[in-house]
Amino acid sequence: MGGSESKPAPRPPPSPPKPAPRPPPSPPTLRTPWRQVSWGNNASDLDYVKNYKPENEAVRHIRVLLHGPVGVGKSTFINSVSSVVRRKVVIPALASSDNSEISFTKKFKTHTIQREGRGNIYPFVFNDVMGLEEGTGRGVHVKDIKLALEGHVKEGYKFNSVSPLTPSDHGYVSQPSPDDRVHVLVCLYSANVGEMKDGFLQKIREIREAASALGIPQIAVLTKIDEACEEVEKDLTNTFKSKYLKTKIEDFSRKVGIPLNCIFPMKNYCTETLLNDDVDTLILSALRAIIDFGEDFANTL
Repeated sequence: MGGSESKPAPRPPPSPPKPAPRPPPSPPTLRTPWRQVSWGNNASDLDYVKNYKPENEAVRHIRVLLHGPVGVGKSTFINSVSSVVRRKVVIPALASSDNSEISFTKKFKTHTIQREGRGNIYPFVFNDVMGLEEGTGRGVHVKDIKLALEGHVKEGYKFNSVSPLTPSDHGYVSQPSPDDRVHVLVCLYSANVGEMKDGFLQKIREIREAASALGIPQIAVLTKIDEACEEVEKDLTNTFKSKYLKTKIEDFSRKVGIPLNCIFPMKNYCTETLLNDDVDTLILSALRAIIDFGEDFANTL
């Protein structure tokens, strides 16, 4: 009969394959810490620090020179060390409460830590200097730090960013004693900033080279780790599991040349009114290394 069969409707094209699910984000912490510490177990290190005495009788105290960019917490570090050793939160070194780009420290000053008994101090002292700033004529002059390493800078000397100390100046010590010399150099830098600019790095390298030429041992302290890493802010014992801090330390070590085992992450006492065992663990770890390195160098004088 003249009718034709109807054709079946064409099949729709196959649906494109669904994209593979994205892998979950990499966790911010490692399973295994990259450095082993005994969190909260501070009695041994504290006893060591409290009972330390220089072996070289010509050296009454180990002199520690702190340097680094403006705002990294050099004065706050001194206060934190003093707090741990004295077992109460103290603020003997005046520190700026903001992150100003202008150095709060203007003069060369020796900071001591009082111990039990009137007039007694611990046999390690800290010198805080004007902060490093990028560019010429800003911040502490690198030549002044070099002179301080050799003990030529007098107590109370006022830093001049443009004109460094000279032998004819009143603040120049012409014949420094073994006590006047720096026994260990500590570079502080912040975990809470981006890439350090070339101008800063060049000044830090220059200071490091001067210290190396004198045989002075050096360590670095990475400050503000709790502000830089959320996992560390939640739990300070994540410090050596933090991928961010590990990368930060490796990058600084590569650019400046300080070995990884001579770089110590740190949380200073800033807002706290009571001591914390885990904060103390990090501070004592760095302080013990400072004393050990300084003692070794003092014995060569």
